[in-house]
Amino acid sequence: MRATVMIDGQLVASEDARVSVFDRGFLYGDSVFESLRSYHGVPFALDEHLARLKQSAERVALALPVSVDTLRSELLHALSEHGNPESYMRLTLTRGVGRSMGLDPDLAEQSLRVAIVTDLARPPAEMYELGISAITYRAERPSDVAGVADAKIGNYLLAVMAAREARARGAREALIEDGKGQVLEGASSNVFAVFSGVLVTAPDTAAILPGITRRHVLSLAQSQGLEIELRAIAKSELASAEEVFVTSSLRELVPVATIDGQSVGNGRPGAISHELLRAYREIATPRAK
Repeated sequence: MRATVMIDGQLVASEDARVSVFDRGFLYGDSVFESLRSYHGVPFALDEHLARLKQSAERVALALPVSVDTLRSELLHALSEHGNPESYMRLTLTRGVGRSMGLDPDLAEQSLRVAIVTDLARPPAEMYELGISAITYRAERPSDVAGVADAKIGNYLLAVMAAREARARGAREALIEDGKGQVLEGASSNVFAVFSGVLVTAPDTAAILPGITRRHVLSLAQSQGLEIELRAIAKSELASAEEVFVTSSLRELVPVATIDGQSVGNGRPGAISHELLRAYREIATPRAK
């Protein structure tokens, strides 16, 4: 995998990129991060991602090692050095190495920052044309338990296990079901459904990570005059949905054709998801000057 790596503001050859085994991100998942992509060499919604990174860090009391402006400059520099117009970018902040091992965050002395840029692995076109298969996966996210559901934390074990289960069952996404039987979000996505022409998704106040792509899709839906309802989606409702789709920065908007082996609507991507994907790509892709 071709990668450009920057650690604490310094470019490092990917084969030489190392982080201490005593770093709290490695030991405890004590970290926050953001993932985003570029279109024609321009990161989409970069300032929004950096604002959410700052908010996530504040939610877990992790001090930013440098200013947001510096983080922006470093990430743009890494993207420029990588030289690929369609790239994946990940920026991770950890609490760093502590004076000694232990859970107490005050043991940490200096936050660590790592920027990684790789060529974007585009999802296959048939995902958008035919839709994907999804499963429901009952679990509770670590961030929910910790009371920081709106922070993008480095502990992604639940997403890893959900993705493993989805793959084992021949699916591409897992829709996380909470203890109340509600589907609030996907393993690595936000979830939308259409009922009688009404676009439904969980509100920001629910135990979700409010996605940047989700925010733009809601804005586009509003501009198109769609009726929107912000509420939890019961798992039992999914069988009656006309459309279901998931959103994320890397995959944009992906229609879901089946859930737990049952067709969504007529089993094909619907008109609403198709139009919202078209509109999203239009705002994400820079126009030639």
